[in-house]
Amino acid sequence: MRIALVGGGTGGHFYPLIAVVEAIKKEDPNVDFYYIGPNAYRKDILDEYNINFVKCPAGKLRLYSSIQNTLDLFRVIGGVLVAWYKLYILMPDVIFSKGGYTSVPVLMMARFYRIPVVIHESDSVPGRANKMAKKFAKYIAISYKESLDYFPKEKTALTGIPIREDLINPSAEDPFTTLGIPNDMPLIYITGGSSGAERINDVVLQTLPDLLSNYRVFHQTGVDNEESVRVAVKTLIQDDTMLDRYYIKGELDVNTVSAILRAASLVISRAGSTTLHEISIHGKPSIIIPIPESISRDQRTNAYAYTKTGAGLILEESNLTRNLLVEQINTIMTNADKYKTMSQIALQFAHKDAAQKLTQILLKTGRDHG
Repeated sequence: MRIALVGGGTGGHFYPLIAVVEAIKKEDPNVDFYYIGPNAYRKDILDEYNINFVKCPAGKLRLYSSIQNTLDLFRVIGGVLVAWYKLYILMPDVIFSKGGYTSVPVLMMARFYRIPVVIHESDSVPGRANKMAKKFAKYIAISYKESLDYFPKEKTALTGIPIREDLINPSAEDPFTTLGIPNDMPLIYITGGSSGAERINDVVLQTLPDLLSNYRVFHQTGVDNEESVRVAVKTLIQDDTMLDRYYIKGELDVNTVSAILRAASLVISRAGSTTLHEISIHGKPSIIIPIPESISRDQRTNAYAYTKTGAGLILEESNLTRNLLVEQINTIMTNADKYKTMSQIALQFAHKDAAQKLTQILLKTGRDHG
């Protein structure tokens, strides 16, 4: 069986694809995988999982006037022509799409060749690519029940987001040992996503004198911000004891993320859908700071869909201040009943079997087509 993977170009799209590949390989090690897109994103991971990379251009058509739209229109046309040829050669049994503009040329030609398509929507409000594909997709998998309003109910299933095995079933080693952090104080994990968030970094620096008196802080800053934050912290915190409670990294590998999510008492994060599901799988109370709506409507809708369950608190970036952040942290950390309730709700939100559910859908679809 051949399965083609398309979608995204960001970690939020890419890593769920890898989680499904992991699960399928356990079920049927003879499946061949092909990742189709403008670039390999993480060639090292594709090689690790023996996933073939097939290059296919794509263009992003914006909803506002831009000269870039003209250039990208040619990329879309070129992508459709390349997808027409590549799919004719590969002729996969099923295509698994995570959406995003990079999936569009392949999805258009999948319909032309009548290759069955399974789409997965990570966000509570679907993107344009998945809205287009819903008309001809064989099955649709969603991550939030709110998404049911946008898709045909008879072929849509709530699966959650597939999460990599290393995060669901991590190493048996004590996470504090893995991280090299003493387990003597509550640990707060603060992340602005894989590329970091300058606004969050700035406010976190302001809060450190308050936080380090009672907590240890693990701060993922983004690679480009790491050095400037290191310099600022050394200027801001003069007490060596407090400074020893602060840990900083630009970016994290999956094993470190797994250890931090197990060790942390509280997570402060952006609202990427995959990140929210990773937090929920570990049952961690959270403070969610979505990217402003002017930049990403998806994050804001995800944040409200997640926090309205009671699993976390939402803090809009426009309201993000030192005092308010410290207040929200203490509201959670000093109220044992509230903390326990948030943790239980987070666990209830999680779908640890998402990859397995999608595996069954994809294998059945591919076999039926074959």
